[in-house]
Amino acid sequence: MLAYPNINPVALDLGLIKIHWYGLMYLVGIGGAWWLASRRLAGFDPTWSREKLSDLVFWVAMGVILGGRLGYVLFYDLQAYLHNPSLVLQVWKGGMSFHGGLLGVMLATWWFGKRNGKTFFELMDFIAPLVPIGLGAGRVGNFINAELWGKATDLPWAMVFPTDPQQLARHPSQLYQVALEGFALFAILWLYSRKPRPTMAVSGLFALSYGVFRFIVEFVRVPDAQLGYLAGGWLTMGQVLCLPMILGGLALMCLAYRRQGAATA
Repeated sequence: MLAYPNINPVALDLGLIKIHWYGLMYLVGIGGAWWLASRRLAGFDPTWSREKLSDLVFWVAMGVILGGRLGYVLFYDLQAYLHNPSLVLQVWKGGMSFHGGLLGVMLATWWFGKRNGKTFFELMDFIAPLVPIGLGAGRVGNFINAELWGKATDLPWAMVFPTDPQQLARHPSQLYQVALEGFALFAILWLYSRKPRPTMAVSGLFALSYGVFRFIVEFVRVPDAQLGYLAGGWLTMGQVLCLPMILGGLALMCLAYRRQGAATA
């Protein structure tokens, strides 16, 4: 069994202001995405300025934060937030939904594309390879917060989390997600997008790969206590929300290559 490092969730305590590692991980994700996007900008559209790219990253970041928080409220714990609406603002405690954040990004991308002469999927294909940076960083934040841990196990890399009232050795499922949603997904999308691909293909591969990775990890991750298991007692909310992503990702990739084949026939 490995010892949990027990990092203080507060990175810097300034008295009235406390800077949490969880919030810093969002800055890492947004900053890393901007840096990589700037390196890919010439291949995407050489007429775009760094200022326009910064505008895109800003609105996408707003989509992540607002959509992620709203998605968690709606998908995972609506009753608690209706009972105490002030909890919505306490984002440093966690409580962000990837699927809500994805919907926020999609809405921001559609709006930004309309204003800047780009189609929805042109922008989504450009953005998709950047997303794993934020996903991986966010899961590191979950690990530091000692939240979203996995089921009990006797594997040698199991950990006892200080927030676990049962103090059982558990799967460090946050680190599994760092490895899959962060590193593996980044490698897949970055390598795939280095060559020209038909429009929608990169977006489709992102949806498919993330959906599969998240679906797998959910088997060893403890579901949210307020929801438990759904769909007959074996699927989590995360898995239910990933099924449309997997099917949609497959459909997008098939459609993308079918259109490319028709155009070259």
